[in-house]
Amino acid sequence: MAQYADREEDIAKLLAANAHIGTRRSDYQMSDYIWRRRVDGVHILNVGKTWEKLMLAARIIVAIENPEDVIAISARPYSQRAVLKFAQYTGAQSIAGRFTPGTFTNQITRQYREPRLLIVTDPLLDHQPVSEASYVNMPTIAFCDSDSPLANVDVAIPANNKGKLSIGLVYWLLAREVLRLRGTISRDEEWDVPVDLFFYRDPEEVEKEQEAAAAAAAEAGAGAGAYDDPAAGAYDNWDGAAPAAVATGEGFDATGAAVAADATGAGEDWNAAAVAGGDDAGWNAGTAVEAGTAAAAGAQWDQTAAAAGVQSADWTATPGADAQWTGTM
Repeated sequence: MAQYADREEDIAKLLAANAHIGTRRSDYQMSDYIWRRRVDGVHILNVGKTWEKLMLAARIIVAIENPEDVIAISARPYSQRAVLKFAQYTGAQSIAGRFTPGTFTNQITRQYREPRLLIVTDPLLDHQPVSEASYVNMPTIAFCDSDSPLANVDVAIPANNKGKLSIGLVYWLLAREVLRLRGTISRDEEWDVPVDLFFYRDPEEVEKEQEAAAAAAAEAGAGAGAYDDPAAGAYDNWDGAAPAAVATGEGFDATGAAVAADATGAGEDWNAAAVAGGDDAGWNAGTAVEAGTAAAAGAQWDQTAAAAGVQSADWTATPGADAQWTGTM
């Protein structure tokens, strides 16, 4: 049959996820599902029976006409993500976290529900919904470890219900088989949903991944928004000649440097304009006046010195710590 075509591959996946590893303790009702006991005291579950019970549970789930009449419950943190994903892809209900007592029996409660089939991850930890399901004659499917009690459990699927990889894989296999029986996906093709989505993820690891992604996005945005100067490479060659000035009509070239007046295109002779305006004559006249003033001042000084009887002033400095200047008249 096509149903058993993937049996060996599925069993290999179960072994890789350690779904066959039990605990050191065992319940007497689980003895039919235990293959042997290791030297260190850990019980090994029969993986072949795990796969067979998964196929049986999938047929029971498909027999429920309304997918919303199936509810999956898990209080264990490692299996909450798997339960939510199973409910998402199969259309079932889910309760991840604490189960409110009276959800199946007390009609007054706000969370009151009336499902037709119950799926639990650990009958030992989820004993409250299993007990209430027995009160309302609701069949129960449970993933049972070597130490799980089978009281009020109708279908026991032997598997490691304490490892995050094992829990995610068994829920993924169960959801895939349900969709195949419903005709949603084909057996000839692989399910496009990876099993990684059913695995538990540590919130700290998720936060680190988000921070790393945000930092990478910020770096990428900073690199894309950097300004690229079109003339940045114009001055990289320090040994070469300077670029020629290109007139822009405003006294600056294309590189932003000032250019000579001749490069502006005006072609004006500033010296000629100054001569035409008489500026040179004015400047020369001013210079002559200043020279005449200085000569007159010098002549006046000579006359004053002669009237005072000072023939010549020979000023010399006497060397020493304190320089004393003396004049010879």
